[in-house]
Amino acid sequence: MKTLYIIIGVILLAFIIIQLFAMSGQRNIETYPYEVNKKYNAFEIRDYEASLFTSVQLSGNEYKDVSSKGFSILAGYIFGGNEKNEKIAMTSPVAMSLQDSMTMMFMVPKKFNKETLPQPNQSQIEFREEPAKTAAAISFGGWANDEKIEKYKQRLILALDAEGITYTNRFYFLGYNAPYEVFNRKNEIIVELESEALDILK
Repeated sequence: MKTLYIIIGVILLAFIIIQLFAMSGQRNIETYPYEVNKKYNAFEIRDYEASLFTSVQLSGNEYKDVSSKGFSILAGYIFGGNEKNEKIAMTSPVAMSLQDSMTMMFMVPKKFNKETLPQPNQSQIEFREEPAKTAAAISFGGWANDEKIEKYKQRLILALDAEGITYTNRFYFLGYNAPYEVFNRKNEIIVELESEALDILK
């Protein structure tokens, strides 16, 4: 019995260390820059800065299947799978377009541009310049899955319709945590707004 308690204690200690390490890493990670334009009860309007992303387009529209494959491809690139064998810092959040053919994206650290980024070893990886945009965002916790993503996408749609705010069909899922992080998990659904909505918000 004493041995069992020791094993459980070691496991708990390792778990706590991993979670503290993860929380510390989140504080130091570079994030997709935005400013909050306006807050509503269920969502907020944000102005995002123009940013550069690495991206990979994948067939299929199920988060469970596509997210794992896309993450593996892009992580391979930033962990040295490029012409210079150069490691590139991880950023947050990981973004995924919510369309019939999903695109997963990692934001590129600000110190790089398209000319200074090393070329990827895998041909399906592309560099994607996202222009400045205004988007509506709704947040939820826990681990994401297809059901939750669809649920909060519909909540965002209903909330925007109720406020008379028009939006495009460009919806994205944003995930902020590594799979092993347990506490303070954060996910978001965002959608780009139509130009006429921007005039109302000014």
